[in-house]
Amino acid sequence: MYNKTVLDNSLRIMTERLPSRLVSLGIWVEVGSRDEDDRNNGSAHFAEHMFFKGTRLRSAQQIARELDMLGGMSNAFTSSEYTCYYLTVIDDRLTEAVELLADLFLNSTFAPEEIDRERQVILQEIAMVEDTPDDLVHEMFSALYWRGHGLGNPVLGRAEVVSAIDRSSLTEFVVANYRPERIVIAAAGNVDHRSFAELCRDRFGKMPPAGVPLPERRPPSPNSFGAKRIVERPLEQAHTVMGTTGLAADSADRYKHLLLNSILGGNMSSRLFQEIREKRGLAYSVYSYLSNNSDCGYTGIYLGVDPGSWAETLELVHRELAGLRQNGITEEELAGAAEYARGGIYLAAENMEVRMASLAKNEFTFGRYLSIEELTEAIAGVKREEVNELAGMIFAEERLPICVVGPVPAT
Repeated sequence: MYNKTVLDNSLRIMTERLPSRLVSLGIWVEVGSRDEDDRNNGSAHFAEHMFFKGTRLRSAQQIARELDMLGGMSNAFTSSEYTCYYLTVIDDRLTEAVELLADLFLNSTFAPEEIDRERQVILQEIAMVEDTPDDLVHEMFSALYWRGHGLGNPVLGRAEVVSAIDRSSLTEFVVANYRPERIVIAAAGNVDHRSFAELCRDRFGKMPPAGVPLPERRPPSPNSFGAKRIVERPLEQAHTVMGTTGLAADSADRYKHLLLNSILGGNMSSRLFQEIREKRGLAYSVYSYLSNNSDCGYTGIYLGVDPGSWAETLELVHRELAGLRQNGITEEELAGAAEYARGGIYLAAENMEVRMASLAKNEFTFGRYLSIEELTEAIAGVKREEVNELAGMIFAEERLPICVVGPVPAT
């Protein structure tokens, strides 16, 4: 059962009661790396780290100990559009979980010595991406595709910017962006909505509403078609990402796009996987994926291939895209993709963290709850001609932007 409460300060609380002894609880803030600029890139992620580094009531060590004593799963993450702090606990520890998260969220001190210590951790995290080519190439592609826009910012931030962030700039970023109208508290599992909402109201209801509206997010205008970036490194594989037009998360065509991606490279029976890996053995890893933001998106393709097969593999990718653009998909492919998507929805629904995350993301994206039944019915209603029309639009541009990390000449 789904329920929603909006506090007087506009903070939203939503729950989905499910038969379980677990409750997954998350505090979601609608702020991420796209809301940063060249002066503060990395602030959203840095702030996420600092919320675990001490409050007026608890030291960093006490926070770590209490998180462990709750006996569940705790974590946080930052993306281009959201920051989330979450816990999954046994239902009889929910009140303690709310108490702890509220203290982190409302009373963190951002002590200068903790900032300096955590800065080194984050710089190591940035270095780790540099040392992981299949992560680095995705970050490079996002920067290339969204160049000139905040969506191209690396979530971890740039090392030179992170090195200069201090307490003043970090707290300024939090005060400006951690506002109740941009916050959703979601819980899924064995949770009573009325008591949970009151628990949250007592702790978060006094957050002051925003005085001045934040500027609306500016949608990007991709201008990277035909662009290329190659970082030559002496690796065994050429890690490659290429991409083209995508859709916003709330697009009316999102289910068609989901099925089209599945057919292209979203699973083991997809065209790219079968043609490049199974038939020709040219790549261990090859797949397509969707990057959907609130107002835009792209369709990406990743390849990890032997440098000697790189040009041949790229030619095969372009051939498959041309086939989709010109000839479309078959009814058999559509039926298989729909069944794959249906299975994925039901499997994900068994995970409390997924259910909790869906509550928050659907609230941010659609302003409402989307049931499993609605999702599966929408997927079942997609027609072959609709997917073919979308394929013609998505893959209309042949000069795809591309990024490579590996031993491929920069030509």
